[in-house]
Amino acid sequence: MDRRVVITGIGPVTPVGIGLDDFWNSMVSGKSGISLIEGYEESKFKLPVKIGGQVKNFDITKYWDDPKKVRSFNKDMDRVAQFAVVAAKLAIEDSNATIDEFAKYGVDPFRIATFVGTAIGGISTTCDDVITLYERGIKAVGLRSIIRLMPNAAAGHIGILWGYRGRAKADSTACASGLDSIVDAYWHIKTNQADAVIAGGSEACLNPLAISSFYNMTALSRREAETTEASCPFDKRRDGFVMSEGSTMFVLEELELAKKRGAKIYGELVGAGGSCDAYHITAPSEDGSGGALAIETALKTAGLEKNREAIDYIHAHGTSTPLNDARETRGIKKVFGDHAYKLCVSSTKSMTGHLIGAAGPVGLAAATLATIHSKIPPTINYKEADPDCDLDYVPNVARDRNVDYAMVQALGFGGHNTVAIVKKFSS
Repeated sequence: MDRRVVITGIGPVTPVGIGLDDFWNSMVSGKSGISLIEGYEESKFKLPVKIGGQVKNFDITKYWDDPKKVRSFNKDMDRVAQFAVVAAKLAIEDSNATIDEFAKYGVDPFRIATFVGTAIGGISTTCDDVITLYERGIKAVGLRSIIRLMPNAAAGHIGILWGYRGRAKADSTACASGLDSIVDAYWHIKTNQADAVIAGGSEACLNPLAISSFYNMTALSRREAETTEASCPFDKRRDGFVMSEGSTMFVLEELELAKKRGAKIYGELVGAGGSCDAYHITAPSEDGSGGALAIETALKTAGLEKNREAIDYIHAHGTSTPLNDARETRGIKKVFGDHAYKLCVSSTKSMTGHLIGAAGPVGLAAATLATIHSKIPPTINYKEADPDCDLDYVPNVARDRNVDYAMVQALGFGGHNTVAIVKKFSS
Protein backbone atom coordinates (compact mmCIF):
# COMPACT_ATOMS: atom_id res chain seq x y z
CA MET A 1 0.00 0.00 0.00
CA ASP A 2 1.46 3.35 -1.08
CA ARG A 3 0.84 5.66 1.84
CA ARG A 4 1.46 9.36 1.25
CA VAL A 5 3.11 11.47 3.95
CA VAL A 6 2.24 15.11 4.55
CA ILE A 7 3.38 17.89 6.86
CA THR A 8 0.57 19.28 9.02
CA GLY A 9 2.48 21.16 11.72
CA ILE A 10 5.73 23.15 11.90
CA GLY A 11 7.34 24.52 15.06
CA PRO A 12 10.50 26.61 14.65
CA VAL A 13 12.60 27.77 17.64
CA THR A 14 15.51 29.52 15.94
CA PRO A 15 17.90 32.47 16.19
CA VAL A 16 15.76 34.39 13.68
CA GLY A 17 12.44 33.76 15.38
CA ILE A 18 10.22 31.47 17.40
CA GLY A 19 7.01 30.39 15.69
CA LEU A 20 6.17 30.22 11.99
CA ASP A 21 5.38 33.87 11.35
CA ASP A 22 8.53 35.29 12.92
CA PHE A 23 10.65 32.58 11.31
CA TRP A 24 9.29 33.05 7.78
CA ASN A 25 9.24 36.83 7.91
CA SER A 26 12.90 36.79 8.92
CA MET A 27 13.73 34.30 6.18
CA VAL A 28 12.27 36.34 3.34
CA SER A 29 13.50 39.69 4.67
CA GLY A 30 17.08 38.43 4.97
CA LYS A 31 17.33 39.07 8.69
CA SER A 32 20.44 37.81 10.46
CA GLY A 33 20.19 36.12 13.84
CA ILE A 34 23.94 36.20 14.51
CA SER A 35 25.09 38.29 17.46
CA LEU A 36 27.43 38.36 20.43
CA ILE A 37 26.58 35.42 22.66
CA GLU A 38 24.90 36.74 25.79
CA GLY A 39 26.46 35.66 29.07
CA TYR A 40 29.91 34.86 27.71
CA GLU A 41 31.44 38.02 29.09
CA GLU A 42 31.06 36.45 32.55
CA SER A 43 32.58 33.13 31.47
CA LYS A 44 35.82 32.11 33.16
CA PHE A 45 36.98 30.81 29.79
CA LYS A 46 38.66 33.25 27.41
CA LEU A 47 36.84 32.01 24.33
CA PRO A 48 38.33 32.84 20.93
CA VAL A 49 34.87 33.09 19.32
CA LYS A 50 32.17 35.19 20.92
CA ILE A 51 29.46 35.21 18.25
CA GLY A 52 26.76 32.71 17.46
CA GLY A 53 23.14 32.22 16.53
CA GLN A 54 21.50 32.37 19.93
CA VAL A 55 17.78 31.88 20.58
CA LYS A 56 17.06 35.17 22.29
CA ASN A 57 14.78 35.56 25.31
CA PHE A 58 14.01 31.87 25.42
CA ASP A 59 12.00 31.08 28.54
CA ILE A 60 10.13 27.82 28.84
CA THR A 61 7.77 29.34 31.43
CA LYS A 62 6.16 31.30 28.58
CA TYR A 63 4.79 28.07 27.13
CA TRP A 64 3.42 26.24 30.21
CA ASP A 65 1.33 27.66 33.03
CA ASP A 66 1.77 24.76 35.45
CA PRO A 67 4.48 25.81 37.98
CA LYS A 68 5.13 22.20 39.00
CA LYS A 69 5.72 21.16 35.41
CA VAL A 70 8.01 24.11 34.74
CA ARG A 71 10.10 23.29 37.81
CA SER A 72 10.41 19.76 36.50
CA PHE A 73 11.50 21.02 33.08
CA ASN A 74 14.24 23.15 34.61
CA LYS A 75 15.46 20.29 36.81
CA ASP A 76 15.18 17.44 34.32
CA MET A 77 15.96 19.02 30.95
CA ASP A 78 19.10 20.40 29.39
CA ARG A 79 18.53 23.39 27.11
CA VAL A 80 18.58 21.05 24.10
CA ALA A 81 15.49 19.20 25.36
CA GLN A 82 13.75 22.42 26.34
CA PHE A 83 14.12 23.71 22.79
CA ALA A 84 12.70 20.47 21.43
CA VAL A 85 9.63 20.34 23.67
CA VAL A 86 8.75 23.96 22.90
CA ALA A 87 9.21 23.37 19.16
CA ALA A 88 7.07 20.24 19.45
CA LYS A 89 4.39 22.18 21.33
CA LEU A 90 4.27 24.79 18.55
CA ALA A 91 4.02 22.09 15.86
CA ILE A 92 1.40 20.07 17.75
CA GLU A 93 -0.75 23.13 18.38
CA ASP A 94 -0.35 24.15 14.74
CA SER A 95 -1.65 20.74 13.65
CA ASN A 96 -3.99 20.02 16.59
CA ALA A 97 -2.10 16.73 16.81
CA THR A 98 -3.22 15.60 20.27
CA ILE A 99 -4.04 12.02 21.17
CA ASP A 100 -7.63 13.07 21.84
CA GLU A 101 -7.87 14.54 18.35
CA PHE A 102 -6.36 11.45 16.75
CA ALA A 103 -8.62 9.18 18.83
CA LYS A 104 -11.65 10.69 17.09
CA TYR A 105 -10.38 9.05 13.91
CA GLY A 106 -9.49 5.71 15.45
CA VAL A 107 -5.74 6.32 15.84
CA ASP A 108 -4.24 4.54 18.83
CA PRO A 109 -1.46 6.35 20.77
CA PHE A 110 0.79 3.39 19.86
CA ARG A 111 0.53 4.59 16.24
CA ILE A 112 2.05 8.00 17.03
CA ALA A 113 5.86 8.10 17.22
CA THR A 114 8.45 10.66 18.27
CA PHE A 115 11.84 11.07 16.54
CA VAL A 116 14.24 13.86 17.57
CA GLY A 117 17.74 14.10 16.15
CA THR A 118 20.65 15.76 17.91
CA ALA A 119 24.34 15.66 17.11
CA ILE A 120 25.67 16.47 20.56
CA GLY A 121 22.83 16.16 23.08
CA GLY A 122 23.07 17.75 26.52
CA ILE A 123 26.63 19.02 26.26
CA SER A 124 26.18 21.86 28.76
CA THR A 125 25.04 19.39 31.41
CA THR A 126 27.98 17.13 30.55
CA CYS A 127 30.53 19.92 30.88
CA ASP A 128 29.07 21.41 34.05
CA ASP A 129 28.92 18.05 35.81
CA VAL A 130 32.43 17.00 34.78
CA ILE A 131 33.69 20.21 36.36
CA THR A 132 31.60 19.46 39.46
CA LEU A 133 33.02 15.94 39.65
CA TYR A 134 36.63 17.10 39.55
CA GLU A 135 36.16 20.13 41.77
CA ARG A 136 33.71 18.81 44.37
CA GLY A 137 33.74 15.03 44.14
CA ILE A 138 31.34 12.18 43.40
CA LYS A 139 28.59 13.09 45.86
CA ALA A 140 28.16 16.53 44.32
CA VAL A 141 27.29 15.16 40.87
CA GLY A 142 23.60 15.62 40.09
CA LEU A 143 21.36 12.58 40.14
CA ARG A 144 19.65 14.01 37.06
CA SER A 145 22.87 14.35 35.03
CA ILE A 146 22.26 11.31 32.86
CA ILE A 147 18.63 12.10 32.04
CA ARG A 148 19.64 15.67 31.14
CA LEU A 149 22.56 14.77 28.88
CA MET A 150 21.28 11.66 27.09
CA PRO A 151 20.54 12.31 23.39
CA ASN A 152 17.17 10.52 23.51
CA ALA A 153 15.85 12.73 26.32
CA ALA A 154 13.91 15.08 24.04
CA ALA A 155 12.03 12.26 22.30
CA GLY A 156 11.17 10.71 25.66
CA HIS A 157 9.92 13.98 27.14
CA ILE A 158 7.69 14.67 24.13
CA GLY A 159 6.15 11.22 24.37
CA ILE A 160 5.52 11.68 28.09
CA LEU A 161 4.07 15.17 27.77
CA TRP A 162 1.59 14.33 25.01
CA GLY A 163 0.99 10.63 25.62
CA TYR A 164 2.38 9.37 22.31
CA ARG A 165 3.22 5.70 22.80
CA GLY A 166 4.72 4.74 19.45
CA ARG A 167 8.43 4.34 18.94
CA ALA A 168 10.57 7.16 20.43
CA LYS A 169 14.19 7.57 19.39
CA ALA A 170 17.07 9.89 18.63
CA ASP A 171 19.13 9.91 15.45
CA SER A 172 22.70 11.11 15.94
CA THR A 173 24.41 11.58 12.60
CA ALA A 174 26.19 14.88 13.23
CA CYS A 175 24.71 17.72 11.16
CA ALA A 176 22.37 15.30 9.39
CA SER A 177 20.73 14.19 12.65
CA GLY A 178 17.50 16.19 12.49
CA LEU A 179 16.85 15.56 8.82
CA ASP A 180 17.59 11.86 9.38
CA SER A 181 14.86 11.82 12.04
CA ILE A 182 12.42 13.33 9.57
CA VAL A 183 13.43 10.85 6.86
CA ASP A 184 12.98 7.99 9.34
CA ALA A 185 9.54 9.38 10.20
CA TYR A 186 8.67 9.53 6.51
CA TRP A 187 9.53 5.85 6.02
CA HIS A 188 7.84 4.89 9.29
CA ILE A 189 4.53 6.30 8.07
CA LYS A 190 4.95 5.21 4.46
CA THR A 191 5.53 1.59 5.48
CA ASN A 192 2.53 1.62 7.83
CA GLN A 193 4.46 1.43 11.09
CA ALA A 194 2.82 4.66 12.31
CA ASP A 195 0.05 7.03 11.34
CA ALA A 196 1.74 10.16 12.64
CA VAL A 197 5.23 11.11 13.85
CA ILE A 198 6.45 14.18 15.71
CA ALA A 199 9.89 14.61 14.15
CA GLY A 200 12.74 17.07 13.90
CA GLY A 201 15.98 18.08 15.53
CA SER A 202 17.38 20.10 18.40
CA GLU A 203 20.78 21.44 19.40
CA ALA A 204 22.16 23.61 22.21
CA CYS A 205 25.93 23.59 21.86
CA LEU A 206 26.84 27.26 22.28
CA ASN A 207 29.15 25.95 24.94
CA PRO A 208 32.85 26.52 25.75
CA LEU A 209 33.82 22.92 24.98
CA ALA A 210 32.07 22.77 21.61
CA ILE A 211 33.24 26.23 20.58
CA SER A 212 36.84 25.51 21.58
CA SER A 213 36.95 22.20 19.72
CA PHE A 214 35.35 23.51 16.52
CA TYR A 215 37.64 26.55 16.67
CA ASN A 216 40.77 24.46 17.13
CA MET A 217 39.89 22.32 14.11
CA THR A 218 39.55 25.62 12.16
CA ALA A 219 35.87 24.96 11.41
CA LEU A 220 34.57 28.28 12.80
CA SER A 221 34.82 31.63 11.06
CA ARG A 222 37.76 33.74 12.21
CA ARG A 223 37.72 36.54 9.67
CA GLU A 224 37.31 40.18 10.59
CA ALA A 225 33.75 41.04 9.65
CA GLU A 226 30.58 42.56 11.00
CA THR A 227 28.92 40.04 13.30
CA THR A 228 25.87 39.71 11.08
CA GLU A 229 28.06 39.12 8.01
CA ALA A 230 30.26 36.37 9.46
CA SER A 231 28.26 33.58 7.80
CA CYS A 232 28.56 33.91 4.03
CA PRO A 233 27.89 30.59 2.28
CA PHE A 234 29.27 30.15 -1.25
CA ASP A 235 31.02 33.54 -1.06
CA LYS A 236 34.75 33.53 -1.84
CA ARG A 237 35.48 35.18 1.55
CA ARG A 238 33.99 32.34 3.58
CA ASP A 239 36.33 30.80 6.13
CA GLY A 240 34.15 28.78 8.51
CA PHE A 241 30.68 28.40 9.96
CA VAL A 242 28.97 30.31 12.76
CA MET A 243 27.60 27.94 15.39
CA SER A 244 24.00 28.28 16.50
CA GLU A 245 21.32 26.67 18.62
CA GLY A 246 17.62 25.90 18.42
CA SER A 247 15.10 23.36 17.22
CA THR A 248 12.48 22.80 14.56
CA MET A 249 9.86 20.08 14.89
CA PHE A 250 7.18 18.82 12.50
CA VAL A 251 3.98 16.85 12.61
CA LEU A 252 4.04 14.31 9.79
CA GLU A 253 1.03 12.15 9.11
CA GLU A 254 -0.57 9.87 6.59
CA LEU A 255 -2.48 11.84 3.97
CA GLU A 256 -5.92 10.25 4.36
CA LEU A 257 -5.81 10.79 8.12
CA ALA A 258 -4.88 14.43 7.61
CA LYS A 259 -7.77 14.86 5.19
CA LYS A 260 -10.24 13.27 7.59
CA ARG A 261 -9.10 15.60 10.35
CA GLY A 262 -9.34 18.61 8.09
CA ALA A 263 -5.72 19.41 8.94
CA LYS A 264 -3.87 22.20 7.21
CA ILE A 265 -1.37 20.56 4.85
CA TYR A 266 1.87 22.45 4.27
CA GLY A 267 3.46 20.03 1.85
CA GLU A 268 4.05 16.41 0.95
CA LEU A 269 7.28 14.51 1.54
CA VAL A 270 7.81 12.46 -1.59
CA GLY A 271 11.37 11.19 -1.47
CA ALA A 272 14.48 10.77 0.63
CA GLY A 273 17.97 9.39 0.34
CA GLY A 274 21.20 9.00 2.21
CA SER A 275 24.81 7.91 1.77
CA CYS A 276 28.24 7.84 3.37
CA ASP A 277 31.25 9.50 1.74
CA ALA A 278 33.56 6.78 3.12
CA TYR A 279 36.28 9.39 2.70
CA HIS A 280 37.19 11.42 5.81
CA ILE A 281 35.76 11.97 9.29
CA THR A 282 35.31 15.74 8.79
CA ALA A 283 35.96 16.65 5.14
CA PRO A 284 33.39 15.90 2.42
CA SER A 285 34.50 13.86 -0.59
CA GLU A 286 36.46 16.01 -3.02
CA ASP A 287 34.26 15.36 -6.03
CA GLY A 288 30.97 15.70 -4.14
CA SER A 289 30.08 12.10 -5.01
CA GLY A 290 28.72 11.25 -1.55
CA GLY A 291 26.18 14.04 -1.62
CA ALA A 292 25.40 13.26 -5.25
CA LEU A 293 24.58 9.65 -4.39
CA ALA A 294 22.15 10.77 -1.68
CA ILE A 295 20.46 13.12 -4.16
CA GLU A 296 20.18 10.35 -6.77
CA THR A 297 18.57 8.06 -4.20
CA ALA A 298 16.09 10.75 -3.15
CA LEU A 299 15.15 11.43 -6.78
CA LYS A 300 14.60 7.72 -7.36
CA THR A 301 12.33 7.29 -4.33
CA ALA A 302 10.38 10.36 -5.45
CA GLY A 303 9.96 8.91 -8.95
CA LEU A 304 11.95 11.80 -10.41
CA GLU A 305 15.09 10.03 -11.58
CA LYS A 306 14.02 10.61 -15.22
CA ASN A 307 12.51 14.01 -14.50
CA ARG A 308 15.11 15.69 -12.30
CA GLU A 309 14.35 19.01 -14.01
CA ALA A 310 11.21 19.05 -11.83
CA ILE A 311 13.33 20.21 -8.88
CA ASP A 312 12.99 23.99 -8.65
CA TYR A 313 14.87 24.78 -5.47
CA ILE A 314 17.58 23.25 -3.32
CA HIS A 315 18.01 24.34 0.27
CA ALA A 316 21.69 23.57 0.46
CA HIS A 317 23.66 22.55 3.52
CA GLY A 318 25.79 25.61 2.71
CA THR A 319 27.81 25.96 5.90
CA SER A 320 30.11 28.82 4.82
CA THR A 321 33.18 26.59 5.06
CA PRO A 322 35.63 26.47 2.15
CA LEU A 323 35.37 22.71 1.60
CA ASN A 324 31.65 22.09 2.14
CA ASP A 325 30.33 24.78 -0.17
CA ALA A 326 32.61 23.97 -3.10
CA ARG A 327 32.16 20.20 -2.83
CA GLU A 328 28.40 20.45 -2.28
CA THR A 329 28.24 22.53 -5.45
CA ARG A 330 30.17 19.82 -7.33
CA GLY A 331 27.73 17.19 -6.12
CA ILE A 332 24.72 19.20 -7.32
CA LYS A 333 26.30 19.69 -10.75
CA LYS A 334 27.20 16.00 -10.95
CA VAL A 335 23.52 15.07 -10.58
CA PHE A 336 21.74 17.85 -12.42
CA GLY A 337 24.16 18.73 -15.22
CA ASP A 338 22.98 21.79 -17.16
CA HIS A 339 19.83 21.99 -15.05
CA ALA A 340 22.03 22.84 -12.04
CA TYR A 341 22.44 26.33 -13.50
CA LYS A 342 18.67 26.78 -13.74
CA LEU A 343 18.03 25.76 -10.14
CA CYS A 344 17.72 28.18 -7.27
CA VAL A 345 20.12 27.13 -4.52
CA SER A 346 20.27 28.97 -1.21
CA SER A 347 21.53 28.54 2.32
CA THR A 348 19.62 30.14 5.17
CA LYS A 349 22.63 29.44 7.41
CA SER A 350 23.70 32.86 6.17
CA MET A 351 20.95 34.14 8.50
CA THR A 352 20.62 31.53 11.23
CA GLY A 353 24.17 30.21 11.44
CA HIS A 354 24.67 26.47 11.70
CA LEU A 355 22.25 24.70 14.06
CA ILE A 356 24.26 21.46 13.74
CA GLY A 357 21.80 18.59 14.31
CA ALA A 358 18.81 20.93 13.93
CA ALA A 359 20.07 22.45 10.67
CA GLY A 360 18.22 20.06 8.33
CA PRO A 361 14.80 20.65 9.91
CA VAL A 362 15.31 24.43 9.64
CA GLY A 363 16.06 23.90 5.96
CA LEU A 364 12.97 21.74 5.50
CA ALA A 365 10.80 24.41 7.13
CA ALA A 366 12.21 27.06 4.79
CA ALA A 367 11.85 24.84 1.72
CA THR A 368 8.29 23.81 2.58
CA LEU A 369 7.21 27.41 3.09
CA ALA A 370 8.87 28.32 -0.21
CA THR A 371 6.51 25.91 -1.99
CA ILE A 372 3.51 27.54 -0.31
CA HIS A 373 4.49 31.19 -0.79
CA SER A 374 6.31 30.86 -4.13
CA LYS A 375 9.19 32.75 -2.62
CA ILE A 376 12.73 31.52 -2.09
CA PRO A 377 14.72 32.75 0.91
CA PRO A 378 18.07 34.26 -0.02
CA THR A 379 21.69 33.57 0.78
CA ILE A 380 22.58 36.84 2.47
CA ASN A 381 26.11 38.26 2.77
CA TYR A 382 26.92 37.14 -0.77
CA LYS A 383 29.33 39.71 -2.19
CA GLU A 384 32.27 38.02 -3.91
CA ALA A 385 31.79 35.17 -6.37
CA ASP A 386 33.93 32.05 -6.09
CA PRO A 387 34.80 30.17 -9.32
CA ASP A 388 34.29 26.89 -7.41
CA CYS A 389 30.76 27.96 -6.45
CA ASP A 390 29.13 29.00 -9.71
CA LEU A 391 25.41 28.28 -9.26
CA ASP A 392 22.51 30.65 -8.62
CA TYR A 393 22.60 31.07 -4.83
CA VAL A 394 19.71 33.61 -4.70
CA PRO A 395 22.05 36.33 -3.45
CA ASN A 396 20.91 38.72 -0.72
CA VAL A 397 17.26 39.19 -1.72
CA ALA A 398 14.37 36.70 -1.61
CA ARG A 399 13.09 35.73 -5.03
CA ASP A 400 9.57 35.22 -6.29
CA ARG A 401 9.43 31.86 -8.05
CA ASN A 402 6.96 29.01 -8.28
CA VAL A 403 8.35 26.01 -6.39
CA ASP A 404 6.67 22.67 -7.07
CA TYR A 405 9.51 20.51 -5.75
CA ALA A 406 12.16 21.55 -3.25
CA MET A 407 15.11 19.50 -2.06
CA VAL A 408 16.86 19.81 1.30
CA GLN A 409 20.40 18.64 1.99
CA ALA A 410 22.08 17.95 5.34
CA LEU A 411 25.70 16.79 5.38
CA GLY A 412 27.51 15.77 8.56
CA PHE A 413 30.88 14.86 10.01
CA GLY A 414 31.51 11.18 9.47
CA GLY A 415 30.57 11.56 5.81
CA HIS A 416 26.81 11.44 6.43
CA ASN A 417 24.66 12.77 3.58
CA THR A 418 20.88 13.05 3.87
CA VAL A 419 18.41 14.47 1.36
CA ALA A 420 14.65 14.98 1.49
CA ILE A 421 12.28 16.18 -1.21
CA VAL A 422 9.11 18.11 -0.44
CA LYS A 423 6.39 18.75 -3.00
CA LYS A 424 3.80 21.50 -3.13
CA PHE A 425 0.68 19.76 -1.94
CA SER A 426 -2.08 18.89 -4.37
CA SER A 427 -4.80 16.37 -3.68
